[in-house]
Amino acid sequence: MPRRLSVTVETFELAQAFTIARGSKREARVVVAHLEDGAHHGLGECVPYARYGESAEGVVAAIETVRASVENGLSRKELRIAMRPGAARNALDCALWDLEAKTAGRSVASMIGENVLRPIDTAYTISLGSPEEMAAATKAAADRSLLKVKVGGGEGDIERIRAVRSQSGGARLILDANEGWTEDTIRPNMLAAAEAGAVLVEQPLPSDRDGILAHIPHPVPICADESLHVSNDLAGLIDRYDYVNIKLDKTGGLTEALSLMQAAREAGFGVMVGCMVSSSLAMAPAVLLAQGADLVDLDGPLLMKTDRPHGLLYEGSTVAPPSPLLWG
Repeated sequence: MPRRLSVTVETFELAQAFTIARGSKREARVVVAHLEDGAHHGLGECVPYARYGESAEGVVAAIETVRASVENGLSRKELRIAMRPGAARNALDCALWDLEAKTAGRSVASMIGENVLRPIDTAYTISLGSPEEMAAATKAAADRSLLKVKVGGGEGDIERIRAVRSQSGGARLILDANEGWTEDTIRPNMLAAAEAGAVLVEQPLPSDRDGILAHIPHPVPICADESLHVSNDLAGLIDRYDYVNIKLDKTGGLTEALSLMQAAREAGFGVMVGCMVSSSLAMAPAVLLAQGADLVDLDGPLLMKTDRPHGLLYEGSTVAPPSPLLWG
């Protein structure tokens, strides 16, 4: 039976401003692909990211270029060839997984060999701000076991790191600079991270200026985010990074993300599974991927005022596997 594809752009208001080194926002704008075959439907959500030259309008336009092929039965394997990695392919890839699972009467988890899904611990994000603001936000979240702390705001990161540590209640800390450090600041900031007992520093330098990471000590493991999109990127990260952050909006879907995770393990990298700020629909396939991760950062819905119906269930720092009513 022929498929029918529809695409919508949706906006979710955030509970408060979300600020990183590149700027601040108060809403999450997502694109949702909806595939139907008459009896079943599949959904996939993506987040267009300006850092990678994406917009909601551009993602919708990219999806439209493959509409006919998708409606005529394009497979996930063929989709990886037909579209470049990124948000548009992610929405379609996840919709195809969801549709395939529902058509087959089984779960996506069983299709990828994860027959028993477990709840997982996720980080909770502390937005970039003044040391005092970040200390207060950390104190309010000190009951959580893992905090992802946004830094990279120019001067003052050492003070921010110390302020957060003072209020963290023993939580593990991931410091995420979003490419905001420089060759001049990385050494003192890394020492401050080590002093604070951080477990990871994420993407400290711009992706096109990270060569220095191969020549300086790593007193705290360093994780690639903006420097990593797909499996072919891994070879260039060896000796620079210790971990990689896999996000479906970068890989272009769960299909490539599964391949990337396996390749990263074979290359000796630790693995984090992360997300953009988005609803539970975007988190659901990432929760499946995160079953095999060392660290997980899937708190997108916690940053929103409201989530989707049948959204993921969060209890403290723990997120439960998705309901079939949501995805998969």
